[in-house]
Amino acid sequence: MPYKILIVEDNDNNRTLFRDILMFQGYEVLVASDGQEGVTVASQHMPDLILMDIQMPGMDGMTAARYLKAAPETSELKIIALTSFAMQGDREKFIAAGFDGYISKPVNTRELPLLVKQWLAEKAQP
Repeated sequence: MPYKILIVEDNDNNRTLFRDILMFQGYEVLVASDGQEGVTVASQHMPDLILMDIQMPGMDGMTAARYLKAAPETSELKIIALTSFAMQGDREKFIAAGFDGYISKPVNTRELPLLVKQWLAEKAQP
């Protein structure tokens, strides 16, 4: 059974690009266009990995991730921050906020599948 990845991204082009890249790699891909939808989809489908945009209208990625990490049934989900913020210290800020990793935009489309594979391997380790 393929790994299930949830992409939470408000930009249609980015969401489609990430989805297509990951589907090509053989992953089952779910999508959500904002944080609230992302929380709902994550709770219903329990993905192996969530790629969560930070800046979204309505519920942003930080709020959505905090909600998922606080709920007992979703607290173990692996969530990676996707952001255009690439300032020094941002990675540490996102890790401190409960994210399991960080990737800055624009996303290197060749690197994305390698990073996803690495994060999923880390998830599989006891």
